[in-house]
Amino acid sequence: MDRRRHNTAMDIRIGQGYDVHAFGAGDHVMLGGVRVPHDLGVLAHSDGDVVLHALCDAMLGALALGDIGRHFPPSDAQWKDADSRAFVRHCETLLRERGWRLGNADITVVCERPKVGPHADAMRALIAQDLGVDIDAISVKATTSEALGFTGRGEGIAAQAICLLVRDEA
Repeated sequence: MDRRRHNTAMDIRIGQGYDVHAFGAGDHVMLGGVRVPHDLGVLAHSDGDVVLHALCDAMLGALALGDIGRHFPPSDAQWKDADSRAFVRHCETLLRERGWRLGNADITVVCERPKVGPHADAMRALIAQDLGVDIDAISVKATTSEALGFTGRGEGIAAQAICLLVRDEA
């Protein structure tokens, strides 16, 4: 007898994601689809948006579909300098095609600089728009690493995300 349980009756799924990019030459960083002024940029194949990359990994993880690199490989030239909002919209399509929708997402940016707080609501609005949810389903916040590690030394930026998927009854 097969004792494995099948999740066909589950009405929710949870996913988590994490992304990091080193700082490099530039005058801004993309965070949550928002161009945030900074004295550095990030080293990345796409636009290097750690907020959206972590969110995509969370959604893909909840769907058990691998990670963002599997869907948008950095070895593929078509993703060079790509707008990460396209990645989010792709993930939203995958959710919908499989009968899921985003219940909520909670995203934390880890860096000493730039300051994220003044841009958090704009990030929330763009993410909510791309996922077709109310803005109150999206949380974007920031913390420092108290001058510890690569983020504390100002060498890079990181983000982590967690999301809840719910069965789409539509």
